[in-house]
Amino acid sequence: MRQFSMSTTQINKPVIGITIGDINSIGAEIIIKTFMDARMMEFCTPVIFASNKTINFYRKLMNENNFNYQSIKDFTRLNHKQVNVYNCWEEEVQITPGVLNETGGKYAARALEAAINCLKDGYITGLVTAPIHKNNIQSETFNYTGHTPYLRDSFNAKDVLMFMTADNMRVGLLTEHVPLADVAKYVTKENILGKLHLMRDSLVKDFGVDQPRIAVLGLNPHAGDDGLIGREEIEHIAPAIRHAKGNGILCFGPYSADAFFAREMFKQFDGVLAMYHDQGLIPFKSLASGNGINYTAGLGIVRTSPDHGTAFDIAGKNLADPDSFRQAIFACLEILEQRERYAENTRNPLKKTELASE
Repeated sequence: MRQFSMSTTQINKPVIGITIGDINSIGAEIIIKTFMDARMMEFCTPVIFASNKTINFYRKLMNENNFNYQSIKDFTRLNHKQVNVYNCWEEEVQITPGVLNETGGKYAARALEAAINCLKDGYITGLVTAPIHKNNIQSETFNYTGHTPYLRDSFNAKDVLMFMTADNMRVGLLTEHVPLADVAKYVTKENILGKLHLMRDSLVKDFGVDQPRIAVLGLNPHAGDDGLIGREEIEHIAPAIRHAKGNGILCFGPYSADAFFAREMFKQFDGVLAMYHDQGLIPFKSLASGNGINYTAGLGIVRTSPDHGTAFDIAGKNLADPDSFRQAIFACLEILEQRERYAENTRNPLKKTELASE
């Protein structure tokens, strides 16, 4: 288990909101398995956004009757020594593990909306989301391809970065859940510059890297081979890199994605910007050894999630591995702590200089 400084284990522990995700997926299982370890309570006060009946259903299914929690409907009853379940609904809901249906998406959205409202009201400090399914969650109020753009609009952010992080690498995406046939039209100098600024700022403020080095991957095989098999590198990616360097961002490339990961060049950089989902996530998930998490950079709040999906094929079978979800909890705590450290270090620098000279 990761170690933290005393600031995270004192009485004012961070209150971390946890959304249940699709109620027919592995979300409840990985949450219960994570907080069965009583040591987790040393680092945070968890609040699960779901319902008592949903948690009880999976607790019995997993034969984990020793998993105890406090049920709350408002934060006046928050228990800092125990897991809390914030009841987002009271009605009877049929839970069918492993089944993709409208019910799973409906209540995933309800839990997410409640958690976001509590974040805005300051009741919770950070957010960790269990997986949703991007199809069955669609509705009039959720017309998004996933958590990332939904959170962007919920918090009125100009742009956000889907940032996959692990102990050995960090990979951000220019495009997230975009059909492969449409990716090239998003590969523009403006879009690349926007993501590079988000990544640089996040590496500095959220991860404590003073002068981050960022690698930029090409779009085409062999990074276009000097225009022979695609001109996006020449017309958009390379100009964006040059412009970013002129504005103080240490970025390099474009690199051919296959050689970049095969030769372990990612070890030379603090972050990697991939052009599309599979270009970044296939090597990331292969090399992160199950310790990767998804972080939404660019928000005023901290949100993380595991690096996997709903896994309906094993839902309800007590087979789900909670490692990535556990890492998402710790990553949320670490980023919250690093943000506090950054804010303190950059607060009134002239005063600090005066004190140091005395």
